[in-house]
Amino acid sequence: MNKEILKKGFELMSTAKSMAELYEENFKLVSKYVHATSRGHEAIQIAAGMQLLPQDYVFPYYRDDAMILSVGMRPYDLMLQLLAKKDDPFSGGRTYYSHPSLRDDDKPKIPHQSSATGMQAIPATGAAMGLNYRESGNLFGKKDDTSLSNLESNQSYYHESGNLVLKSAEGNTSISDFKERDSRLRGNSIVLCSLGDASVTEGEIAEAFQMAALKQLPILYLIQDNGWDISANAEETRAQDAFEYAKGFKGLEAISIDGANFIECYQALEKVIKTIREERRPFLVHAKVPLLNHHTSGVRMEWYRDDLEEAKSKDPYPVLKQQLLDNGFTTNDITHIENSAKQNVQTDFEKALKAEDPKPEDLFTHDFAPTPITEEKGTRAPEGAEKVVMVDCALFAIEELMRKHPECLLYGQDVGGRLGGVFREAATLAQKFGDARVFNTPIQEAFIVGSTVGMSAVGLKPIVEVQFADYIWPGLNQLFTEVSRSCYLSNGKWPVSMILRVPIGAYGSGGPYHSSSVESIVTNIRGIKIAYPSNGADLKGLMKAAYYDPNPVVILEHKGLYWSKVKGTQGATSVEPAEDYVLPFGKAWVLQEIWPQEEEETATIVTYGMGVHWAYNATGELNLRNQVEIIDLRTLYPLDEATIMKSVKKTGKCLVVTEEPSNNSFARALAGKIQEECFQYIDAPVMTIGSENMPAIPLNSILEETMIPSTEKVKQKLIELLAY
Repeated sequence: MNKEILKKGFELMSTAKSMAELYEENFKLVSKYVHATSRGHEAIQIAAGMQLLPQDYVFPYYRDDAMILSVGMRPYDLMLQLLAKKDDPFSGGRTYYSHPSLRDDDKPKIPHQSSATGMQAIPATGAAMGLNYRESGNLFGKKDDTSLSNLESNQSYYHESGNLVLKSAEGNTSISDFKERDSRLRGNSIVLCSLGDASVTEGEIAEAFQMAALKQLPILYLIQDNGWDISANAEETRAQDAFEYAKGFKGLEAISIDGANFIECYQALEKVIKTIREERRPFLVHAKVPLLNHHTSGVRMEWYRDDLEEAKSKDPYPVLKQQLLDNGFTTNDITHIENSAKQNVQTDFEKALKAEDPKPEDLFTHDFAPTPITEEKGTRAPEGAEKVVMVDCALFAIEELMRKHPECLLYGQDVGGRLGGVFREAATLAQKFGDARVFNTPIQEAFIVGSTVGMSAVGLKPIVEVQFADYIWPGLNQLFTEVSRSCYLSNGKWPVSMILRVPIGAYGSGGPYHSSSVESIVTNIRGIKIAYPSNGADLKGLMKAAYYDPNPVVILEHKGLYWSKVKGTQGATSVEPAEDYVLPFGKAWVLQEIWPQEEEETATIVTYGMGVHWAYNATGELNLRNQVEIIDLRTLYPLDEATIMKSVKKTGKCLVVTEEPSNNSFARALAGKIQEECFQYIDAPVMTIGSENMPAIPLNSILEETMIPSTEKVKQKLIELLAY
């Protein structure tokens, strides 16, 4: 084997081992913040990391510090995260050790990494799906005729002083020389998703494997199997290992190797990575490794492990030392490498201890990336334009975006060419833009939502759909764990630019599993923006604003407003805005504005979605349009609090209208906020009306009508409020 590769591998392994030993020696000092190390896993991690290129995407897991070293990071970088320091290059002290986020030009790209076991598999597979799309249409084109994939296959790569180096017969060349060249060329990039074998029992892993096999995506699932979960071992928790499990996914080739043997790991991965780069198909490598350190600093191995002696006998470190000796290195060479690694680690540790901690004000940065859409622009009601139903306003918005932006894709259940969505909300798009850009997914809400993390990371803009709000629950794990936190926990490096469309609300006896409202759940996930429009013009303008926003956006679209078939919802139809129309988030609409009045009782209704129509119809039927101001929120986050409070202070009374059951709801929380800020100005308690507080919306139309609000119910509540 190439001696430079062996030497570099041993330098990295010595460094990783020295770090683990130093952490143990300084346990009380470094265990303030929980951490896990790669001890025992180093061989497979280093063999993988050394073969990755700057255009690759890596999704590690929390035990992969040796892999992070092998892609070019220093011990000092990792120690800054260990100690949660301000200059932690991954998260600025926001998340745990060995949770990297990396976007350096000369290193593989590492999107935000969470702690939830196995959750990175779906974002990683989404990245591979994005690469697949980029290549199929040569989306970005070539900047020149040279790409890293055209370099001779017998050339080898390794890291030297943090820089990837190309070693060839002509001499060594820094990969940074290539960094200005387009790393998005066909055949270049692969995705590596690193997982512990115990995490493969997660259901979301099956969704990822299914899509990788179905679409034949360029991804390597690297499974590190140490035989343990935390205190539960494989015999207790797994019917088969990951290699055996992979056999159930046709098109996902798998091998099993000794993950403690560096040469075996390097050579096996060399073949696998070459295959993925050239053939563009998925592969799983199952590597058996010993766990030679604690599960984490907070769960120590001596508390429960009964296999420690056996594990020590499989240590990859003496194996690699012997491999060096067998390849002509002397004991003096080895000792020099070891001593140098220990000294470097100690020096970096002492330096990291002195590094600056975050300041309190650092808490409040990077919750969102800045959006360019801050003002309403364009023509909302073009002369001569016809009125169209709300669902078509969304459809036309997406068609315009897809025509203009080749990086825009639409996918979800039944949005493809045969149906175009169960509400025809994607009708004709597949025919116009092709099956590569508008396509059906399996019934996999978690994948639909979580794949957008990877799609966004590779430069695409996915618009995805959960078919009914009732079925968003499997996707909430990804929305909360991965999508919403990526920008904040990567310290602004990896905002997830995506749109999630969610048809919502009760309509035409949809019954208990096609009628639910979920905005209170979604608004409690920080890090996402949320729209809930009441009409087609707003929907189109918000859809455009969401597209140009670099952050994740959820658009809740009431099914009963799509076609204005529900009595009293004709106001949801709109003159279709022009293509240039955008409506910023956080700007409410004073739909029905009144003036201050001394002689008459006045009130403000604050609402959104279907509630806007109930409120408007109720005030009309009561002949109160000059006494009741109606505020259409348009977006639930950001929330236009200024407009709300200004109106309530003017009118002196407030009713919040929602379709959700009102207990513990977004509407009830908003009512509390209004009461708190407007207490000195109001003449009555802020009231709320919503659905009855029952577990589900019944199928029977009489029971459905009894359950949800209506114009009549809003009228009665408004009369009560004005009489207070």
